[in-house]
This record gives sequence, C-alpha cells and structure tokens, in this order.
Amino acid sequence: MLTIFRKELNSFLNSLVAYIVIGVFLVLAGLFTWVFEGNVLDYGYADLNIFFQLAPYIFIFLIPSITMRLFSEEFKSGTIELLFTKPLSDWQIITGKFLAAFVLIMVAILPTFVYYYSVIELGNPKGNVDTSAIIGSYVGLFFLGGVFASIGLWASSLTDNQVVAFIIGAVSCFILYDGLHQLALLFNGPTQFLIDYIGLSYHYESIGRGLIDSRTIVYFLSVIILMLYLTKIRVSLKKN
Repeated sequence: MLTIFRKELNSFLNSLVAYIVIGVFLVLAGLFTWVFEGNVLDYGYADLNIFFQLAPYIFIFLIPSITMRLFSEEFKSGTIELLFTKPLSDWQIITGKFLAAFVLIMVAILPTFVYYYSVIELGNPKGNVDTSAIIGSYVGLFFLGGVFASIGLWASSLTDNQVVAFIIGAVSCFILYDGLHQLALLFNGPTQFLIDYIGLSYHYESIGRGLIDSRTIVYFLSVIILMLYLTKIRVSLKKN
C-alpha cells in the first residue's frame, strides 16, 4: 500500500495537476471569502461561514479532476496489468491511491487556516470567534474531501477515459451533496428528513455547528468504505 501511495503522491507532485488544483482552490476560496460581494468583511461577523458554504462546491469540480486519472490512466495505458502482477492485493492498490488523493486534498485545505487567524484578529473584541464551530467545519471539510475522493476513485475505475471519469465523479458528488437535499425539499415530514439524512450536506452542516457527533463520523466513514468497496468490485472484474 505504501508503495502505491508514494508512487501516486510523487506522480501528483511531479505534474502540474496538483499545483493547478491547489492554486485554483485557494484563489477561488480566497476571492469569494474576502473579495467578492457578500464576503467576510461585508458580512460584519468574524466567522468563516461563507468559506465553508462555498468549499464543497469547489471540491465537487476539483477533486474529480485529481482522481480521474488514478485508474483511467492505468486502464488506457495498460499499466494496470503490470500492477496486477505485483505482490499487492486489490485493497492495497485502492487504499494507496485513495490516500494519495486525500493527502493532496488536505494539503490544499491547510493554507486556509490563515483565514481562521484572520477572523480572530478581525473579531471585536479580538478573538471573539466561535472556535468550536470553525474546528467542526474543518473536520467536516476533511471528511467531505475524503468522501469526494472515494467517489472520484470509483468513477475512475469505471472507464479508461479521464474526461468521462471526471464527469461521472463530479455529477455523483453533486447528487450526493446537494441533489438529495434539493430532492428532500419536495417532500414533508419523515420522508423529507430521511432523504436529507442520506445526503452529505445534512451531515456536513451538522458537524459544522461544532458538535462532532460520532454518528456523523460513522456516516462519513461508511460512505467512504462503501465507495472503496464498489471500486474493489470494479477492479476485481477488470482483473478477471
């Protein structure tokens, strides 16, 4: 697993893809948080709600662009056959690729911690910030990034075309994050709650309130494991 992890991470870092993705994320997040209309300075409160509301939608497009090549490129070039001959299990291959993508996502998020320091300084009085909510939102963002990475990895295992893998990954992330939430609004009562509860946004917003519930953590981990398992099924079929 560590061999695959190092190989994929080095592949990311030796190409422009990683730097473009990180750069685009930071530029877009920074512009919407601090510059464009409705930014933190105009809002008048020392919090990062704008950033945490926007980040998932940026991730919907950027994370599939990271993961689209992980299996698609292997299938297209034929190197997957060579990979299958190595003393590695399917799970080691999948986990190594997933962790490499997840680490890159964490690297993209880490510079935004500067935003937290900034709102502390902007608070009136200084430090008047809901730290628990911000910490919870960051935890939720890390988990959401992991879920999107697992979805993107699954999408990449479906085809040898990277563009198709990107589209499948982005659409799937959107449906699970916002699509189910919008669908839930068409219903009332328990049905609305059930559909909304299945979606990612409900749990992301829940953990963003600063209450890190074990049920929310289990939900995110369950979705990640499910998507990795679906990837395992696809890779096993390709192997046979």
